[in-house]
Amino acid sequence: MNNRKTRLVIAALAFLGVFSCTDYLEPYPNGDVSGEDIWKYQDRVQGLIGECYDYMTRNYNDNEGAYLDCATDDAVATSSTHVMRRLALGSLTTTLDPFETYWKRDYRGLYLVNLFLKDRRGFNTRYLIDAHLDSLLRYRLQGEAYALRAWFQWDLLQKFGGKGVNGEMLGFPIVLEPLDITTKIDLKRNTYDECVAQIVADCDSAYAYLPIAHRDFLVKNAADRTYAGGRYWGRFDGITTRAIKASVYLTWASPRFNPANDKSRWDLAARCAKEVIDFKLETDAKVANGFNPVTQVNWFNPNFPGIVFSSRYSSANDAMERMFYPGGFQGNGSMGATQDFVDAFPMKNGYPITDSRSLYNPEDPYVNRDPRFYSMVFYNMATAKRNNTGAVMYSFENWDGGKDAADASPANSRTNYHIKKFVFMGLNWSDASVNRQPHSKFFIRWAHMCLTFAEAANHVVGPNENATYGLSAKEAIKYLRIRKTSDGSAGIASDPYLEEVAAAGESAFDEFVKNERRIETCFEGMRFYDLRRWSTSLDELNKPVHKASIVKNQDGSFTYNLNQEVEIRSFRSAYLPIPFNEVLRMSTLVQNEGWDGWN
Repeated sequence: MNNRKTRLVIAALAFLGVFSCTDYLEPYPNGDVSGEDIWKYQDRVQGLIGECYDYMTRNYNDNEGAYLDCATDDAVATSSTHVMRRLALGSLTTTLDPFETYWKRDYRGLYLVNLFLKDRRGFNTRYLIDAHLDSLLRYRLQGEAYALRAWFQWDLLQKFGGKGVNGEMLGFPIVLEPLDITTKIDLKRNTYDECVAQIVADCDSAYAYLPIAHRDFLVKNAADRTYAGGRYWGRFDGITTRAIKASVYLTWASPRFNPANDKSRWDLAARCAKEVIDFKLETDAKVANGFNPVTQVNWFNPNFPGIVFSSRYSSANDAMERMFYPGGFQGNGSMGATQDFVDAFPMKNGYPITDSRSLYNPEDPYVNRDPRFYSMVFYNMATAKRNNTGAVMYSFENWDGGKDAADASPANSRTNYHIKKFVFMGLNWSDASVNRQPHSKFFIRWAHMCLTFAEAANHVVGPNENATYGLSAKEAIKYLRIRKTSDGSAGIASDPYLEEVAAAGESAFDEFVKNERRIETCFEGMRFYDLRRWSTSLDELNKPVHKASIVKNQDGSFTYNLNQEVEIRSFRSAYLPIPFNEVLRMSTLVQNEGWDGWN
């Protein structure tokens, strides 16, 4: 695919064509390509699909990534005017809607894939002279188009699905034609269930056209690997569509969207997640340097085998390091972990800090914690060591008066915790040659599927039964607790608490899985939606979050107050708003409840 030529074709769209009312494929400034002319050039037809991948974020430093956690109990934004803080405090205005851009982005993507799919013109285009290779390419592009449509629709449903002011549970307007939604049209939101059905149907259509995975070892004929196989890693494949379905079903099965607790929805989520798990264990794990469930996550390897689907990557990037490090280490301290999040980590023996057997000491709260804690959070007196084991590059002083304390600099976290996850520990801006590593967004990982399976299977058969799916919910979680941390430390080897909580039954294990999900997916932009799908009232969301207040004593010891409020959340709705400008334009577009003044 020639991306340069592709961008010429859809330049108006890439320039945010949503701000005009012209058709997306009107003649462009160079005057040589019009709506019908695109079908004369096979590279431009391929570009309809290729450009969609550029709509996907490539890192976690945005409002659908790490910053979104600042509207949860896991994190606090440092800036007093940050839009996520406004959302969390109930002061978001129609002119500062951070989610409107995602609505527009998703419908731009839908326009392109619908244009490709309409009347099967994309599939019926002749791309290559060789009939066999042409078939490989046509089938892959057709499958990707359906998968992309499912992806953009799932993003719309997750962000904007909710109870309308009319009392109905609604999703988004389903658009299956190449429709420019910025023109004078009046769309209605489909029901939530209709949106689920459409996404699932598109996933199944994609699956029928796509290879199960883009892997060279799955392409027996080496000559075919120009148009199939590992070079298409990062594009949609069959197993990814199963992962999308698992995610959709999991939300659809959750209390907010499943008040009757229809267990068949949980079952669908468990079965789709298990299909992905099986593929990883039985196929991806059988080749040299393939998937290994005990290997730690490598956030800086765009080809990390634990990925199910990820974005294209940005090379030599230091965005996350700048975002998370404090001002004293040339960072911006843009957000900080809450005390509530820190308290979610158990001790190294697996017991939660509230259990007397955990041996937790509130006077020395960072000793003997779950190894995962040390890979995700910088705390008072923590050190940033080169590549985690080498020389100390920086020491954190978060006590009152310390250089990294909340009030010491506007580039310090407000919680007295800084975030380590996604930070490459070989980077030091003081080095003569700064070692920046690739960054990408791992949209779907092996761990996500283990968590999805564990949550769903537990609601169907409980924590321990493994006959139904060939894996128990407890066994799925065990994979994650014994695995090495992202900085290479050993996981929880002996885990009696896992056995105990599994023996306690469905309800206790559900709370346990939720906490494991919180730890595993922190700062990935997932907890915001998890809290909403689990909750049934705003009271569950509107709680204060806390920071650590630390005093350094004269003898060098510290006194910790770990229960100091830093922010009191005041969400006006359990749902995000439909963009105000869209509601103004479309008289039949129903707003979500709780957004008075956005109608």
